[in-house]
Amino acid sequence: MSLCKTLKPFALLLGAVFAIAPPAAFADDLTVKIGFAAPLTGANAGYGKDLQNGVRLAIDEANAQKIKIGNQVAHFVLVSEDDQADPRVGVQAAQKLADANVAVVVGHFNSGTTIPASQVYESAGIPMIDPAATNPIITNRGFANTFMVISTDAQNAGNAGTYAVQVTKAKRIAIIDDRTAFGQGEADEFEKAVKAAGGNIVTREYTDNHAVDFSTQLTKIKATNADLVFFGGLDTQAAAIAKKMKQLGMNAQLLGGGGVEDPEFIKLAGETAEGAMAWEYGRPLAQLPEGKEFAQKFKAKFGEDILSYAPFGYDATWAAIKAMQAAGSANPSAYRAKLKSINFEGVTGTISFDSTGALKSGASTLYQVKNGEWYPVVTKTGT
Repeated sequence: MSLCKTLKPFALLLGAVFAIAPPAAFADDLTVKIGFAAPLTGANAGYGKDLQNGVRLAIDEANAQKIKIGNQVAHFVLVSEDDQADPRVGVQAAQKLADANVAVVVGHFNSGTTIPASQVYESAGIPMIDPAATNPIITNRGFANTFMVISTDAQNAGNAGTYAVQVTKAKRIAIIDDRTAFGQGEADEFEKAVKAAGGNIVTREYTDNHAVDFSTQLTKIKATNADLVFFGGLDTQAAAIAKKMKQLGMNAQLLGGGGVEDPEFIKLAGETAEGAMAWEYGRPLAQLPEGKEFAQKFKAKFGEDILSYAPFGYDATWAAIKAMQAAGSANPSAYRAKLKSINFEGVTGTISFDSTGALKSGASTLYQVKNGEWYPVVTKTGT
């Protein structure tokens, strides 16, 4: 039998194998682990899952595009940890992600978990891109691995304080905060801005993030004849405060910081939500070039509307992926410099970082409830 006749069946068999499995299937893909941490159970789980879905959407799109990092096609894998909105659990979640050798972490949601968790990532040399936590302390410590794609409380609550004095013309301003790193951080920046604008703080009251009754605080505030009440905290408590103000016959304007402007506040506050105002992080999604398309993609994939922070999770994920592409490596020591200098148009706006890792030109928007819906009033960039 000739050599040609001997090799022919083998050649046919080999051809059949390649017909079943294309050559690309034999290439060694580069597996890149994208870490994620946020509350996936408990009272803040809705926000955490919303964020997680934003990250998932970015990862799915990147995998579909068969993005190359160096000479390898990257396969991005999501590694999620539930931090339960608890600082202690948040540190444990951060350590699990570090031990899993993730290339980057998108998280966390609460400032109270983000601040201690970021120390773990700094020690491990893993970049953390924060999509939701807003306390200025996060980027003010000089960490090389901490970045934010959302404006800080200094920007958001600072705008709120200035606006309350100069535009709303409030003469007697009261403050309540929930004593969390987020709520207290907002209240501190709001108070600072009010005083800088020449405003008058008549009282500052405190609660905690588990409280359901605010009678004591609001009774004291009513006695001061306050014409504006600022609340530093999240939507559930803000709704309860709106109801109690109505019950006490208070006519003061209710103003919230970030974490209030979503459908849940309106649903819980009912008709008492009418007229309530809130300064929120970022620009209105509907007014951004890619906002409408993103909202449609999100709804088609997950069967629900965006709650609040999903676009920031999406942009944070793409910031990491683009930096890895530019560096040709998923190793933090190789792509970190590219992340520091990155500049691209995301869903939420321009993504670029200052020397501390904070978002350059962060924006915040004032919303007001009218006819049972939130409507944007004005957007400010910076403070």
